Parts: sequence; structure tokens; C-alpha cells
Amino acid sequence: FDSLPPAHYKETMNTILTWMQQSETKLSMPQVAIAEYEIMEQRLREFKALQSSLQEQQKGLTYLSTTVEELSRKAPAEVSRSYRSELEVVLGRWKKLSAQLAEQCQKLDERMTKLQRFQNDTRTLKKWMTEVDVFLKEEWPALGDSEALEKQLEQC
Repeated sequence: FDSLPPAHYKETMNTILTWMQQSETKLSMPQVAIAEYEIMEQRLREFKALQSSLQEQQKGLTYLSTTVEELSRKAPAEVSRSYRSELEVVLGRWKKLSAQLAEQCQKLDERMTKLQRFQNDTRTLKKWMTEVDVFLKEEWPALGDSEALEKQLEQC
């Protein structure tokens, strides 16, 4: 019985594996080009919630590591190797998932900044174009009115 993990170990392992599978599925959704800031904000909130959940699951991962260490001291070498390799697979997936999540958050944050900058530039350009359109539709001064011609030249 010393070489068997407690029931809580299996429950925790199953919980973490299920959580990782769901998270990997969420992260593997195809990234489409999004041009709406609100949608990008929603997606970033989902990623941040996933990061929070990742931190909450960290306790379970720590428990698994500690339990495997304790089992390794008591269990035969073959059984110990089996649990260690199982844990290594989980830790590998965990690190990959954590890195992907951080990368997705960073990319999305950068894209949101670029989109916001683009939208601001577009608004500025549209405003300028409207002003230019009004200017171009203005009546031109008479040829003899040099003061009005100079003013319009400055505006140009």
C-alpha cells in the first residue's frame, strides 16, 4: 500500500488533466483576424481568466509533485519511475500551456494597441479629409484680392 498514491492524488490528477484538455482546446481555437476592439477585449478577458484558473490549479500540481516525491521514497523503483514519468508528461504540458497562454495574451494586447492606434489615426485622417473637402469647396477669391489669395495660400 505504500507504493499506491492516495485517492486524492488520482482525483487531483484527473482534475488537472481535464482542466488542461479544456484549456488547450480553448487556446487551439483558430485565431481569426479581428477588427473589432470589443471582441478583442472579450478574448483577452477570457485569456486572463484562464491565467487566473492556471494559478488556482497550481496548488494541485504542487500536491502531485509532492506526492510523487513521497511515493518515490517508499515505492519500488519501477513504480516510482512510472509515477515520475506520468508527472513529467503533465508538467511538460503545463509549461507548454502556460507559455502559450502568456504568448496569446501578449500578442492580443499588442494587436489591441495597434488597432486602437489605427482607429485613432483613421478618425484623425477622416476629420482632416472633411476639413480639406470643405476647404476645396469654398469659393475662390477674386484675382484682384491679394490679401484673400495669400490667406488661402497659407491654408493650402
